Amino acid sequence: MQYRQEYVEPETQFIEAQPPPEPTEAARPRRRRWRKIALITFVVIALLGGGGLVAGGLYFRSINSGIERVDAFEGVPEESRPQVVATGAMNIMILGSDSRDPDSSSGSRTDTIILAHLPKDRQSAQLIAIPRDSWVSVPESPQGRGGRDAKINAAFAWGGVPLMVQTLEKFTGVRIDHVAMVDFAGFKEIVDALGGIDVTVDKAFTSKHSLNPDGRREFVAGPQVMDGATALDYARERYAFADGDFTRIKHQQQVIKAILDKAASGGTLASPTKLNSFVRATADAVAVDQSMSLVDLAMELRHLRSGNLGFYTCPTDGTGQKGTESVVLVNKDKADRVFDAVRRDSVDGIASAIK
Repeated sequence: MQYRQEYVEPETQFIEAQPPPEPTEAARPRRRRWRKIALITFVVIALLGGGGLVAGGLYFRSINSGIERVDAFEGVPEESRPQVVATGAMNIMILGSDSRDPDSSSGSRTDTIILAHLPKDRQSAQLIAIPRDSWVSVPESPQGRGGRDAKINAAFAWGGVPLMVQTLEKFTGVRIDHVAMVDFAGFKEIVDALGGIDVTVDKAFTSKHSLNPDGRREFVAGPQVMDGATALDYARERYAFADGDFTRIKHQQQVIKAILDKAASGGTLASPTKLNSFVRATADAVAVDQSMSLVDLAMELRHLRSGNLGFYTCPTDGTGQKGTESVVLVNKDKADRVFDAVRRDSVDGIASAIK
């Protein structure tokens, strides 16, 4: 899964009150690329505390349609969906794939599944990772696929994003408000744009998933600065660990947190070059559903930093076998308590239920 477009530097500053002339047919593709980058630039700055740009919000709202979109809820039956329990809270399904993963033979996989909960007060965010091999009930797609128990990421292969929405809603009982898709291969460009990130490696290991020519990279224990290729190797590897995907989830969470920390740092905000490069790289790696307003969301969350984020993993009983498949067995009692807390918008309840 890749959402990549060539970046074109904006030609002018936004200093004139009059709108620009209508572009010619030849200029429209270039203008669409420019609009996408311009909007995401605004979003990033707003997220990082750039409240002074509020006055420009109306202009950027008018070009919101330039963001890459996916039909996330097409064909999802309304009668099958959970009801809203806590008005004002928001739940976002984040799907991550690795388009450059050597193990991936096609784009029909989603390797990372996160339920992001934004409380009504928007003072924090809780990100709950669901292992991709979790054994769950997958509804039947309009094409007649599914309709049985399977690994949760099979839903994406069988029915795309809409079936993933149905599956996650059925599994959690939480109504999904929006969907964001991330190509984690874009970690490399994002991290390099920031000038590297700070990550502490808990235990030394060898990645055999590496971008290095020999396909290997040695990681030593302790704090270190990772460039893009190193961070991608770190977030991608799972075979080096006894618990496989569980450690990979932890490493991905570390990288996400480190990216947020570095992006919010004074060095990035004070450097137009770094900020611009970060925005360009992020734009290439993200797509959202048809109704999600990145401007509104950015303004609501502009005060958040990584310290306001809670990273969790859905409770499980480890791995097991279902027929010939090695799967992750969900601890249903604990998971039900976690997702009940999400439905009720209980931040403390989420943390306590997951312990």
